[in-house]
Amino acid sequence: MKSFKKLFSIVFILLSVVAFWSCDESEENANSKKPKARGAIGEIILAIDSTKWQGPVGDALKAVFLEDVKGLIRDEPMFSIRRVDPRAMNRILKMANNIIYVTTFDDRRAGSQNINALFSKESKEKAQSDPSLYLLRNEDEFAIGQELIYLFGNNEEELIQNLTLNKNKLQNLFQVRERKRLEKSLMNRKSALARNAGEKLGLTVHVPASYQVAKSEDDFLWLRQPTPRPDRADISLFFYETDYKSEEQVFPENIIKLRDQIAQKHLYGDPNNRESFLVIEKVDPTPQFSNFNIDGNYAVEIRGGWKTNNISMGGSFLAYVIVDTEKGKLYYMEGFVYFPNQGHRESIREIETLLLATEIQPKAGEMS
Repeated sequence: MKSFKKLFSIVFILLSVVAFWSCDESEENANSKKPKARGAIGEIILAIDSTKWQGPVGDALKAVFLEDVKGLIRDEPMFSIRRVDPRAMNRILKMANNIIYVTTFDDRRAGSQNINALFSKESKEKAQSDPSLYLLRNEDEFAIGQELIYLFGNNEEELIQNLTLNKNKLQNLFQVRERKRLEKSLMNRKSALARNAGEKLGLTVHVPASYQVAKSEDDFLWLRQPTPRPDRADISLFFYETDYKSEEQVFPENIIKLRDQIAQKHLYGDPNNRESFLVIEKVDPTPQFSNFNIDGNYAVEIRGGWKTNNISMGGSFLAYVIVDTEKGKLYYMEGFVYFPNQGHRESIREIETLLLATEIQPKAGEMS
């Protein structure tokens, strides 16, 4: 394997102002004897000097990686961070799926010096001449399937500035990666029943075989993964199709009205109680709406809390409203979780993964 110093020298020559750099080692990995990376979804090993972690750099990192997930009924950070002294990065820790090394070149403390020793003189000079350089991305450094990045700066002020400016990019890097990891594990065995039921709505639905079809109509599909154990969340997905007539249909207030109409007709906490239909929590948390693009189609993402109208149950949800102008259709698809007194972050991540894996079938006569 190439030495770190040689690697860093090459990278800094190739890096432009701000770039994510990765090396395609697919052929090399095929014959590699490296172990497979391990670790829970959403977990990141953060190697940083303890004093730096407790100071302004640590605050900036927490603002990026420990920001609360939007729309959950209780505060939960975007990722689970395990802070480690760089000198304690042993073989086991280096097998982690996600690793971040953080340093500044002016830091003389032992932890930072341990990381700084990996940089060549030329690479440090390159960073000094271009303060916007702050990140090196390297895949499969110690294990197959690993994401390892180095966050660095000439001093803390420069590093904090770059972390602040690139907050969304850094979050998205790991969000997308974790979603792909989760999708790979979830889709080992898909539900043929769910796929067939989704075709009535003009959708190709991809969910694990564990999801059951709770209700299926020409314009509505409800899938549910009931929990056989108290340590597993009860997750439901539902899909609805209607005609698209006006852009007013995707205004927030009209999306809420549409969702209420769907729920009052189809979704009940207690099927024997018609007053237990699901509603969106309007206040705590307040629904979060964001413009989105799904496979070239305009969409709106909604995150928030749900409850039954009789306030007997509640939880978090994630939904997408998608406009298919070619077919003149509007699709509403949502996943909601019921998991009292437990975290909802990973359940919402699963919902996000499955909803974004859903495909809108092409217009009749068009090639897929």
